[in-house]
Amino acid sequence: LAKHGLNIVMISRTLEKLQRVATEVEQATGQKVKIIQADFTKDSVYENIEESLEGLEIGVLVNNVGMLHNPLPCRFLNGPDIDENLINCNIISVTKMTHTILKQMEPRQKGLILNLSSGLGTFPCPLYTMYSASKAFICTFSKALQAEYKEKGIIIQVVAPYGVSTPMTMYQKPSLITKTAEEFVSESLDYVTFGDEIFGCLAHEILACILQLIPLWVFHSDRLQETVLHAFTRYLKKRWRNP
Repeated sequence: LAKHGLNIVMISRTLEKLQRVATEVEQATGQKVKIIQADFTKDSVYENIEESLEGLEIGVLVNNVGMLHNPLPCRFLNGPDIDENLINCNIISVTKMTHTILKQMEPRQKGLILNLSSGLGTFPCPLYTMYSASKAFICTFSKALQAEYKEKGIIIQVVAPYGVSTPMTMYQKPSLITKTAEEFVSESLDYVTFGDEIFGCLAHEILACILQLIPLWVFHSDRLQETVLHAFTRYLKKRWRNP
């Protein structure tokens, strides 16, 4: 976005990372970068965020904060204890940030809100039940909001990628399907006017079309779930032997 001439506000949990990235963006683009430190697993951060944004005209909001309940696939009862962190981070953050920014976009009758979901949120995905359900909320929330506000000149779009190499995905090796964050962002911005839900890049659009042809019972079969669990176990053993 900075390369397109926009000043940036970055919100994240780690101050050192914010400062480093802000400096890199400013030096590379010449645009101004404001940073706000906030931990979106906490429900107490929004008052400070609103105060920090006061007086700024936000034209584009990108809600891309998110976390996995279980980093590796597992059955629901075998996963970590349930707490509010995932709900606060994956659901509450999107609704509250959208509410805050949409209030100032509506009078101007223009603005763009991009909500990051996941390909796993477009169908009920076993072994990632909590993550899939939280991302499904973002899909429904975003598409319903777009129906409410599209006549007011505001674009609200949900982006549902599959493989992107990030810390959350343990830096999976980039490939035809697994994109680097830089590749995905660059390509996804070209799809902003392509409807209320996109998968973000051509490879993921094709993958989504293929997966939609497969009956849901296949994904939900116990045999496939066991195959996935065993495959990840072998993958992790290989990775630990060859870091």
